This record gives sequence, C-alpha cells and structure tokens, in this order.
Amino acid sequence: MIDINIIRTNPELVKENIKKKFQDKKLPLVDEIIELDAKKRALQQEGDKRRADRNILAKQIGALMREKKVEEAEQAKLASKQNNERIAQIEAEMTEVEALLKKHMLSIPNFIADDVPLGKDDSQNVEWNVYGKPEEKPFKVPYHLDILENLNGIDLDAARRTSGNGFYYLTGDIARLHSAVLTYARDFMIDKGFTYCIPPYMIRSDVVSGVMSFEEMEGMMYKIEGEDLYLIGTSEHSMIGRFMNTIMDENALPQTLTSYSPCFRKEKGAHGIEERGIYRIHQFEKQEMIVICKPEESNLWYEKMWQYTVELFVSMQIPVRTLVCCSGDLADLKHKSLDVEAWSPRQKKYFEVGSCSNLTDAQARRLGIRYKNSQTGKNEFAHTLNNTVVAPPRMLIAFLENHLQADGSVYIPEVLRPYMGGKEYILPKTK
Repeated sequence: MIDINIIRTNPELVKENIKKKFQDKKLPLVDEIIELDAKKRALQQEGDKRRADRNILAKQIGALMREKKVEEAEQAKLASKQNNERIAQIEAEMTEVEALLKKHMLSIPNFIADDVPLGKDDSQNVEWNVYGKPEEKPFKVPYHLDILENLNGIDLDAARRTSGNGFYYLTGDIARLHSAVLTYARDFMIDKGFTYCIPPYMIRSDVVSGVMSFEEMEGMMYKIEGEDLYLIGTSEHSMIGRFMNTIMDENALPQTLTSYSPCFRKEKGAHGIEERGIYRIHQFEKQEMIVICKPEESNLWYEKMWQYTVELFVSMQIPVRTLVCCSGDLADLKHKSLDVEAWSPRQKKYFEVGSCSNLTDAQARRLGIRYKNSQTGKNEFAHTLNNTVVAPPRMLIAFLENHLQADGSVYIPEVLRPYMGGKEYILPKTK
C-alpha cells in the first residue's frame, strides 16, 4: 500500500506507475480514491463538529431546565436528538467509506524502481548474470522423477492414495539429502549473521491481507474451515507478521532473520499441479530470509540477499543465473525483484529456484511496521525484504540433474557431506 498523500498530491504519478505495470484496469481506482478520501475527510470534519455541538447542547439543556425554560429546553432536546441521529448516520457512512477506500488502496501497486525493465510478463524478464559453468552431460539425463525412483527416493503412488496429486513421500538417502540441504542452508545463513527462527505455520486473515495482494491470496492460500486461520504459503508471511503493529527502536534495525517452514499452496491458475513430478506441488519446505530495515538501507540489503542465494548454490556446485523481473511480472507489493534460476542439464535451460524482493514500505504500511527515527523523533514506516535461501524440491531437481553420474549415482558436494554422514554418493537401487 502506498502513501495516500501521493495520490492526493500527484495522482498522475500513480497512474503512470499503474501503466508501467500494464494494469490499466486499475486506473479509475485513483480517481475513486481521491473522491472517497475527500468524502471521508468531509464526514470526519462534520462528525467532529457535531460531537462538539452535542456537548454544547447538553449544557444548554441543563441550563434551560434549571431556569425552568421548559419549552426552550424541549426544542434543545429535539435539536440534540437530530444531531445524535446525524452523528450515527455519519459513523455508518464513515465505516462504509473507509472500507471501500482501504479496498481500493490495497489494490494500488507499489512504485517500481527506476531500474526495473518494462515488460508485460515473465517472458520479458532480463538476464543479469551467470554463475558457474553449465555443463552438458555425456549421457542423456532422465526426467527427475525417473532419477528419484531409480534411487529409491520417492513414492508418489502412496501419496496420491493418502493425499491426492501434488504430494509425495521422500525416502532413504533422498529424504536425508532434502533435510541436509535445508540444514546446510540454515547454517549458511546463521554464518551470515542472520537469526534462525521457526515461525507459526498458520496466520490470521489480517496478516494475510497485510503480506500479499487479494489476487495472490486467492490463488495460494488454504483456509482453515471454521477458523480465522490460513496455512502459510511461505514463512515470509508469518515472519513479517511477527512485527505487525509494532514501533521498533531505530537501534533494533536491521532485523535479519532466516526461517524454516513447510509451505502450503493451492497452485491455482495456468500452471496447476503436475501429474508426474515434484516441480509444482501443494506442500514443500523452504529456508527463507527476511530483512526489516531503515529505508536508506533497503537497496543495499536487496543486493546482499540475492547474492547469498547465488553463493549457496555455487557452493553446492549448481550453476545459476540471475534474472531481473520486468514491471509486468512484479506482484503489487514489489518495488523490484530478482529471480535465481538453476541450470537444468536435461532441459538445457534454467528454471526458477528462488526469488528476492524489495517491497520498500508497501508491506509495512499494510501491517503497521514502524520505527522511531532518532533524528526526527517521528515514527516512520520500515522497509521489508524477503528472499528464498533454498526451496526443496525444486532445488532437488537441480541438484540431481547436475550431480547425476553415468552409472545412475548422484555425487554429494563436499559442503553437504557432514550433513549426509560423510557420504560422497547416493547409489541407485540394485536390480
């Protein structure tokens, strides 16, 4: 959510930003917000005056009754009754206007950064850099599910029986590898100075509406029936929500946190759930990082955060590239975003394994996350950022394809061996 003062003073700037995000259908909302805001302030002004008049009338009625001016007192009582009725009407109108105003404000996208490339969708994202040398295998790389099954590491059939499509059982050394990567990522981020957290896996609706847009919520979140609770789609949701309606001391910033959680997603829309494979699923686990900082520090943290993910993948000998997201591929809250993509030897192309985003103060405004500026003494909105450290099972796909050997075994890079009991290879099942 952007500052409403910008809409009041420079609506054309807001409209231009909406056009850059190719969301022209939202352009009328700007004028509607201006009208609703003016109506709200007029109602507020009238309400304040009538509440003051109520006190004056009460005193007048008391004085007239003491002076036994009954007729005049009755007239004052009638005026007081009419005034109170109007106050009630104003309060009802205010509730309606504020609700609609908030709904429209939540739909206005955050301002994109000046260096964000303009484009309608992810096909117009721009490659930024490549890290590690992609290598072609001297043999045909099987589909990731075939690799997993050959390693006796997955059971999709049983998962379909217990849970349906979009779920899986990982077993044996593959399950251990899955946990090893998450644990390594946890320690990697702790070594970078981040504080490790395990957050709640369910959050209330006011947190959900604070951390994402309505469109994202509808396509992602699972609602707990009969409860004001949603399963998280990423730990960023509950991690940022932890600071909801707080005013932090400036010295407490930046907050640099890394969190583990399972993640639950509907995956509605064009992509849907895979019938065969684990690229797009309903449940997975992830190591995340978030930063809450002062506005002048957010760009610096943005650069640090995506570089940490790149460094992690390179340390596991997985080639990656970074892709700058264009304007049309940015969710409403994002100021700028960069995807990290891993190399797929099978497909001979890169695919997304993580995303880093700077949301400036848009998310903080929704959630009321502020800090006290030591120089001005004023409470100001903080900036929030989030980034994927690593998210199996997509990471597993990249890992298996890049470290698959001709004999069907999978090589374990040195950094992961302490988490794998010293193993150098995962061996295929014997026939």
